Amino acid sequence: MRKFVPLAAGLASVALLSGCGAGRSLDRARPDEFAVARQAPLVIPPDFALVPPQPGAARPQDTAANAQTLDALFGGTAARSAAETGVLNDAGADSDDPGIRSSVGDPGTTVVDKGSTTRDIVAAPEGDGQDARTSAN
Repeated sequence: MRKFVPLAAGLASVALLSGCGAGRSLDRARPDEFAVARQAPLVIPPDFALVPPQPGAARPQDTAANAQTLDALFGGTAARSAAETGVLNDAGADSDDPGIRSSVGDPGTTVVDKGSTTRDIVAAPEGDGQDARTSAN
């Protein structure tokens, strides 16, 4: 029985691989998918929004990266909409404490102890978590 298993596996692989050969029934005339349509030539359309630089004017790329980022995120000096102003007022944007960073570390500040689990999560090193381990308390 053991002699027939490799023989049967060999015959099965020969039978399966014979379907990959190009015979008369499999060699049919089919269209060439690359010859069906020709690619149009690349055309660069004119950009009418570009204006030539003015002599003596400040270059736009000379602004600081931080300023460009803030302008992109918050719209620069554009006025806020009524909805945005209302949301900011409801959130208390006009009642912020400018010295909050110095009073956080003050010993008189009330702190809620969240336990060692929260402290461990906050103090965990950065990484992808591949070496993370857990233990039951």
